[in-house]
Amino acid sequence: MFEGFALTRRAGDGVELRVRHGGDGPPVLLLHGHPRTHATWHRVAPLLVAAGHTVVCPDLRGYGASEKPPTDPRHRPYAKRAMAADCVEVMRGLGHERFAVVGHDRGAYVATRLALDHPEAVSAVSVLDAVPIGEALRRCDATFAASWWHWFFLGQTDKPAERVINADPDAWYKATPEAMGAEAYEDYRRAIHDPATVHAMCEDYRAGLGVDREHDDADRQAGRRISCPLQVLWATRDDMTDLYGDVLSVWRDWAGDRLAGGPILSGHHMAEEAPAELAAALREFWRGLGVRRGRTHG
Repeated sequence: MFEGFALTRRAGDGVELRVRHGGDGPPVLLLHGHPRTHATWHRVAPLLVAAGHTVVCPDLRGYGASEKPPTDPRHRPYAKRAMAADCVEVMRGLGHERFAVVGHDRGAYVATRLALDHPEAVSAVSVLDAVPIGEALRRCDATFAASWWHWFFLGQTDKPAERVINADPDAWYKATPEAMGAEAYEDYRRAIHDPATVHAMCEDYRAGLGVDREHDDADRQAGRRISCPLQVLWATRDDMTDLYGDVLSVWRDWAGDRLAGGPILSGHHMAEEAPAELAAALREFWRGLGVRRGRTHG
């Protein structure tokens, strides 16, 4: 897994992250979702390196083997703003002042926040299976609540979800080594069996229902948009189109004039289920932007 990549620990914004990186060329930051670790990218990252990119895959703060800072009553240490600041520090520490970013699931919210908070650092952003957190909650209806009930369960504090999950993590998070790959599965399994990680992942959701939504709503009210080119991809065997119909239309109020995207024939975990197709879609997007070493034209 990740042959030729280095596995290191790098300084984020006041926390230390576990980071896998390798390759040479225009830098790309890959951000995983819940409850995965950076290992979810193990089938995609080598394809991007082979295509001439430097690829950086961190465990987000709280996830995997990255640090899990103490929380506060508003869950701000697990805000996507904090996670985005980590990513900027990690990339700068590796010598990358400007880079493309790809985020899946919860990582997509971090990628979005990166593009909004740090436009000078992000040359292009790709979000997978997501709309902005504030947008999702603003549009929330009975269909969303029934399908995405875990947002509200994991976000509770009076009756914390940690007690339920820690009773049997394997039953709660149903994944298989056949689908993920044996090494990636073992990495994920170590994470979900660590109560500190489970708590941190719940804190991610608690921040999502509160401070993350506040940040998104403030940006929306101010008319702030993602200024770099934006690609939105969604899995055909997930529920993005059931919830939103034209997924790109949800993003138009958030994007500049360079919005692209479409479906990937896959289930939700497309980096594991359709790595070649995903890598091809990312490369096509970047080629269309004229990506060159160290900067993006177009």
